[in-house]
Amino acid sequence: MNRAEYLQQLKIALQGLPNDDLQDILYDYEEHFDIGLSKGKSEEEISQELGDPQDIANNYKSSFKNYQNETVYNSNNNSSNNSLRTLLIVLALGFFNLVIVLGPFLGIVGGLIGLYGGAIGILAGGLGSFFGAIIGPLGFFNISINFHPLTGIAFGIALTSLGILSLLLCVYLTKLLYKGAIKYIQWNLDLIKR
Repeated sequence: MNRAEYLQQLKIALQGLPNDDLQDILYDYEEHFDIGLSKGKSEEEISQELGDPQDIANNYKSSFKNYQNETVYNSNNNSSNNSLRTLLIVLALGFFNLVIVLGPFLGIVGGLIGLYGGAIGILAGGLGSFFGAIIGPLGFFNISINFHPLTGIAFGIALTSLGILSLLLCVYLTKLLYKGAIKYIQWNLDLIKR
């Protein structure tokens, strides 16, 4: 059987395979003929060495069916394994977050609220001291101050400045807590998606 007849029979026998695979197989067998001819063999000798086109096609078809079945089985198996894995991760993370993370997080939020309250108290005390030192000697209020008004004003300015700095520190800590919480939530989501 010459080259054209051999390739034609192989093409007919391979019908049913995807066109890309069919073309790749035919190309490989054309190369076998090219290599054999370059070594001085005849087309008939090459076709005898390659074997029966029907047997070759049956081997390719059975390999292709096995590959398809394996792919379907693995995709079904992986999806059920992934669903179970995701469920287990969600349950474990939920337990971990509820039992271990939630308590310290609420403690940190409570401490931050306390810091805000302290900063606002310091700021209010500083403003009260400042305005009390100014207004008290004028007689608007019946306040007896046992220290010089300039000392009260300086003390009020210092406390007000400390209150403002404390508020700025609280805002900075709030931003850090927010960024940390977002990163932790993102880590949880990434862990679930894997």
